[in-house]
Amino acid sequence: MTVTLADVAARAQVSPATVSRVLNGNYPVAATTRERVLRAVDELDYVLNGPASALAAATSDLVGILVNDIADPFFGIMAGAVQSEIGGPGGRAGGERLAVVCNTGGSSERELTYLTLLQRQRAAAVVITGGAVEDPEHAEAMAGKLRRLGEAGTRIVLCGRPPVEDTGAIALAFDNRGGGRRLTEHLLDLGHRRIGYIAGPEERTTTRHRLEGHRDAMKEAGVDECATVHGPYDRRSGYEATRELLRQDPDLTAIVAANDTVALGACAALREAGLRIPEDVSVAGFDDLPFSVDVVPALTTVRLPLYEAGARAGRIAMGREAEPPGKMSVIAGELMVRGSTARPRK
Repeated sequence: MTVTLADVAARAQVSPATVSRVLNGNYPVAATTRERVLRAVDELDYVLNGPASALAAATSDLVGILVNDIADPFFGIMAGAVQSEIGGPGGRAGGERLAVVCNTGGSSERELTYLTLLQRQRAAAVVITGGAVEDPEHAEAMAGKLRRLGEAGTRIVLCGRPPVEDTGAIALAFDNRGGGRRLTEHLLDLGHRRIGYIAGPEERTTTRHRLEGHRDAMKEAGVDECATVHGPYDRRSGYEATRELLRQDPDLTAIVAANDTVALGACAALREAGLRIPEDVSVAGFDDLPFSVDVVPALTTVRLPLYEAGARAGRIAMGREAEPPGKMSVIAGELMVRGSTARPRK
């Protein structure tokens, strides 16, 4: 059912005229009243462009691409790939679409806000990249936003994150669990038994799945799990977590990092401690970001086809590639064995 200006006014407990003034920005309104109106607009998903509400099925030339951190190559590669595929017939400006990259900074609130804004702009498509936040309240809110976007005619593709049931969204999910398992199996096959793990943020699906794969491999091999330290997906986190791992277990012979950027920080901390890679401690990452093959020694990692996945998401979003069966496809990673891992000396 279409939300009206009167509905917003009732929720905010103000007059329709006050709501109009807030939305048009052409008349001074008390800050507390303005905040109340804007909160009601968000809660009801009111479409600001009044005439557009009568054209709910119509979409614009805009395509939204949600990323956690555009400065992170993981997200930058996928966003660039999506944008490379969104041109073509259907847009009003020579067949092109306007790509808007929305940088959430890992904020659940910002993720929801961007989806609301994209709905108001009647986006033709939305591609959401990276792992999801595992919070029941946020998951419910996300599902509601995605359903409403789909009902308004927006095509939704989740790239690199698990599916969201009953929303109509198409999911291209990475096999993070399988990749984490293969990475740890490689180290176990080399003879490592004291393997420290640097995990990402605890609330992220990517973190949980990669860590589960690691733990599955350790359990199947009958090897006791060593220390695990959680932190952000950045270099500083890898550096600080490695110092903590060495404090907890100075006899570690290998470290698995949440991603390649974290692995760089781990390598820096190991060298600072006077340890050689891989002679004293082997290091493994995840994602196979562009720099991974150029570091010294080159990084053993799991290659995720980030560009290919992003490009496919863009084509599906534009209706130029068929949806996968059941609206979901699981994309496997490839183990890339390089010089940063070797048999333990002791």
